[in-house]
Amino acid sequence: MEDLKIKVCGMRDPDNIQEVLKASPDYLGFIFYPKSKRFVGENPNPEIFSLVPQATKKVAVFVNEDLEKVRAICSAFQIEVVQFHGNESPKDCQTLKHDGVTVLKAFSVDEQFDFSVLKAYHSAVDYFLFDTKGRLPGGTGLKFNWELLNEYKLDVPFFLSGGIGPDDVEALTQFKHNQLFALDINSGFELEPALKDVCQVRNFINQIRKK
Repeated sequence: MEDLKIKVCGMRDPDNIQEVLKASPDYLGFIFYPKSKRFVGENPNPEIFSLVPQATKKVAVFVNEDLEKVRAICSAFQIEVVQFHGNESPKDCQTLKHDGVTVLKAFSVDEQFDFSVLKAYHSAVDYFLFDTKGRLPGGTGLKFNWELLNEYKLDVPFFLSGGIGPDDVEALTQFKHNQLFALDINSGFELEPALKDVCQVRNFINQIRKK
């Protein structure tokens, strides 16, 4: 699984970011959704973005945010990837993609999920992200049945999210899908919201890359 990318999401603390970066994640996620426990704040510390080296891409997570505000944030903090976690339309995604930003569109999956809704986004996004369906937007910290993704037949690569934890390495090595591109980890590796257990993150990334 050495080709599998790793995204560590929900970062906010500069010291914690520096330590997590020593594990060389491929993506680092920052949440710009005010209702999230991991919200970076209305005026985030610019240092948390400037710490990130070129080898790790910065991901800004939004939920139904005004597109001009999204653009302003991307410009201010040199954000390379936008993750839409709300009801953003294919047109919204296409607009950002035309700006040269990599677009990641999240969908919450459960037994009733209709994979045909993804077709409209096919050319408007660079990646999908499949998360566990919950009551509110954003992550639930719970897993969904990954076998449901056997229904996913498009050629757009995806990030697997939703309750992935330190003990899931073996299960992840058993899960096969041609379009699986990256793993998205967050609450399963936290000491408290927005503060990661650095040892657990490092061990997980090392194990995944050795598989």
